[in-house]
Amino acid sequence: MVYSAVDLAHFAERLAKAWSRETSSLWSLDNPARGQCGVTSLVVQDVFGGQILKTPLQQGLHFYNLIDGQRFDFTSDQFADPIGYQDLPSDREEAMSETNPGQYRALCGRLGLPVNS
Repeated sequence: MVYSAVDLAHFAERLAKAWSRETSSLWSLDNPARGQCGVTSLVVQDVFGGQILKTPLQQGLHFYNLIDGQRFDFTSDQFADPIGYQDLPSDREEAMSETNPGQYRALCGRLGLPVNS
């Protein structure tokens, strides 16, 4: 299924409003996307399907999504420098290792989504 730029932009706005200290211990008002990549990649896959990808960074693994052949990184704003994406395959288990079930449930709840096991 192909999603429009409007669908994805609207979802990005919803994500930014849903992120909190409850969804990542690294969250702050100055940098709300910080630490949200794992949990966000899981929720984005729940909603839009596709694959979870990763790129190793100095700070650790960074997770994002591949939907209909296009990369979507809803949390790239957390970094001051551009990301040199490697687009390495990942999965839900690895993305969950960068978050926890409570944070995942919190983000789903704040977005009004069911928890996908």
